[in-house]
Formats: sequence, structure tokens, C-alpha cells
Amino acid sequence: MNTTEIFLVAMLIILSVPYLVWRLGRTEYFAPLVVVQIVAGVLLGPGVLGAAFPAYYEFVFTPAVVQSLNGVAWWAVSLFIMLAGIELNLKDAWQARRESGVTAGFALLTPLVFGCVAAACLLPFEGWIGAKAQDWQFVLGVGMGCAVTALPILVLLMEKMGILGTPLGQRILRYASLDDIAIWSVLAIVLLDWQRVGRQAAFLLAFVVLGLLFRRLMQRVPSSDRWYLALIWLVACALGADWCGLHYMVGAFLAGVIIDADWFEREQLDAMRRIVLLVMMPVFFLSTGLRTSWGVGGAAVFLVAGWLLLASVSGKLLGVQFAGRVLGWPKGEASMVGWLLQTKALIEIIFANILLDKGVITSATFTALLLMAVTSTMLTVPVVNPKLQRWRANATPTG
Repeated sequence: MNTTEIFLVAMLIILSVPYLVWRLGRTEYFAPLVVVQIVAGVLLGPGVLGAAFPAYYEFVFTPAVVQSLNGVAWWAVSLFIMLAGIELNLKDAWQARRESGVTAGFALLTPLVFGCVAAACLLPFEGWIGAKAQDWQFVLGVGMGCAVTALPILVLLMEKMGILGTPLGQRILRYASLDDIAIWSVLAIVLLDWQRVGRQAAFLLAFVVLGLLFRRLMQRVPSSDRWYLALIWLVACALGADWCGLHYMVGAFLAGVIIDADWFEREQLDAMRRIVLLVMMPVFFLSTGLRTSWGVGGAAVFLVAGWLLLASVSGKLLGVQFAGRVLGWPKGEASMVGWLLQTKALIEIIFANILLDKGVITSATFTALLLMAVTSTMLTVPVVNPKLQRWRANATPTG
């Protein structure tokens, strides 16, 4: 078989296996299709199915096919991150800045501290810190990985639970939006390259100047031209960020942040997100799975994943409990909000990919973070649904 045919075989596997598991296994309650796709990417990679059936792996995932899949994955994740940036609603967060700031602050800082402590405990052991990382970069990077909230997955889960358009759902989106800004800002600090600091300063200055011009242009062109111009802007920002040593994903996020969602119809934005998730992101999940490693021993990876999961979930829940007491929330609301905000999945995987690309973490740490992200996301709906029912019952007047 030639490379084209093998590539199509790989695509057939990528698209069919997760769908069949999701549909036939009826996993929707605890694992939406996107979570099944992430898990399938890991299972189809070299660490699991590739280790059990090396002949299958060598036949399907040849260097040429892997390179082609990586190209699709780079473009897919760039589009996805830009859309996540566009959907950040900072105007609403500013209008309710005290409540949003207090909640987002506690929801981010507490798991960040817990995660940094968990990461610091790994420093004495070999196989976890990346070859190009200083200790503080590893500790802060993994700590922030424990504090991540996946805004796109959060939207998907709240939509399924029927709370996305409610005041509660909009509040939670405000908290997650502020945390997203902080997470990417800290990531930029972790990735600072003092040998390229001049380039990075030049990129940020050019981004501000060109961003202002881009915003004026987008407001003046016909609505039919805006998506095309947004794609050009995305590529330019991603290229500039990668050139200066930050990362193309950081550039993609910055490209989306300065684009107003109001410039597009709501239906178009929702449709674009769904299309990217359906058509392109499964390739990114598979390419992520190809990067997993059990090199330091499978038991150790699972142990570290559990350690990071404990730091992440407990830190997020405790932080939101603090916020709830400060703001006087009703009983049980803080626990429900905390469980929703600990959802990680996509953004955590993207975050970990960047850390791996830059040599801040090893493949083993990447695998542990991936397992932590998947587990935390799968816990969300089964835990939140009963809490949501009790909250609705208490909020509904009787008699």
C-alpha cells in the first residue's frame, strides 16, 4: 500500500473506533465523544496497542503518515484555540468583577499551589523533569497544569446538563474565562527564552500594534470576509509566536482573544466549533496519543497521575469553597461549581503538549498529565448531576 492509502487507513481508525465505542458503549453520561476520542488516541498509540501489536503500529503509523497527521493536528488545534479565545467573554466578567475576580482567583491559585507542591515532590526522581527545564519552570508548569479549566469542554458539559444559558452557567463561564487568561499568561512566563527575549518583545509589540489595526479592519469589512481574515490573522500570530520561541499555540490563543465574538453570528461560531471538533480534532487526539510514554514504568506513571489528580481536584474544590464563603453562596453551590471548574480534557492536553514540545516535561510526565485530565473530566458529570438536582430542588420555591 502507498502512503496515501495507509494515511486513509489511519483516518478510518481515528474516526471509526472512538465513535463505535461511544455509541455502542453508551458512554455519554460519564464520557462524551470528545473524551472517548482522547482515550482512544492513547490506546491506539505506541504505549498500549502499539506495544501489544507492534506490527500493526509499524504498518499504519509510518514516519510519512505520522508527519501528515501531525500537519493536520497542528492546524486543527490552532483553529480550536483561536475559537476558544474568541469565545472568552471578558466584558461580562468585568461587569461582575468582584464576584468573578474572587472566585476565579481562588479557583486558580489554590490548585496552582497544590500542583506546585506536587510537582516539587517529583524533582528528586529521574524521568519527570524535561531536559531543557529549570526546576522553577517544571514546578510552575505542572502546577498550572493542575489549575487548568477546559472552557470548551465546560461549555459542552453544561449544555448537556441544561445549565449553559442559565445565570449559574453564565457565572461559571465568567470564572473560567478569567482563569484562561491567567493560565496562558503564566504559560508565556514559563516559556520565556532569555536567549530570544528580544524576539519575544518584538513579537508582543508587533502584536499590539497590528492587533489594533486588525480590529479596525474587521469592523469595516463585510461580515462575509471576516472568517477569511481571521484565518490569515491566526496564521500570522501563530507563526510570529513560534518564531520568537513562545509557541504557535500561544499565538493562536492571542489571535482569538482580540477578536470579538459579536463580529460573527452565534450560530456560525457554534457551528465552526462543532465542525473543528468533528472533522479535525480527532487527528490531534491521535497525535497526542502517539506521544504518550510509559518509559519510567507504567505503575509509576499511574501513581504520579493519581498524585496530580489529587492535587488538582482537591485544590480546585477547596479554592471554590473559600470563594463561596467570602461571597456568601447558598449551601452546596460551591461544591457544584468547583467540580465543574475542575474539568480539564482539551485545554490540559494542549497545555501539556506545549510543555513537552519545549522540553519542560518528559513524555512520562506528559502521560501522567494526560491521564489526570481524562480522569478529572470523566468524574465531572456523574458527580455534578446529583448535586445539580439537589441545588435545583432547594432553589425551587415550595407551596
